[in-house]
Amino acid sequence: MDFKEIKELIKIFDSSSLSSLSITKEDSKIKLEKGGKVAPQAIIPASVAQAPQPQAIPSEIKSPSAESAPKTISGETINSPMVGTFYRCPSPNAPAYVNVGDKVKKGQTLAIIEAMKIMNEIEAEFDCVIKEILPSDAQPVEYNMPLFVVEKI
Repeated sequence: MDFKEIKELIKIFDSSSLSSLSITKEDSKIKLEKGGKVAPQAIIPASVAQAPQPQAIPSEIKSPSAESAPKTISGETINSPMVGTFYRCPSPNAPAYVNVGDKVKKGQTLAIIEAMKIMNEIEAEFDCVIKEILPSDAQPVEYNMPLFVVEKI
């Protein structure tokens, strides 16, 4: 199973009414579950999962911003293409990919979203200036959730 198939499978499963799904194909096995305290699990061939692994933070820990009232976002946003865990840095001791006020070019990496133990780079879709970074580091994010407020250049 390649990355695109896995990504599409996550999208379809997330929008479906299924509570669990298990697929075995050649040397890959994927098991997805919704609800409860069981996290999605996957066994993926080593050739697919080779990105660095940031330290995980238990999902029971809620960030202060998750409990506050939803705030209105004004301006252009870059949204999450998937469900996963948002990371601003490639590893725990590395500097953040971008900070507020940074000018970024189209294709530049802005952050990583970990989904099923795969690190997915989130890239700028256009040249812009970062006005606000909405999720905190290691925070769970949902599909199409705003990650960055930006101003196109």
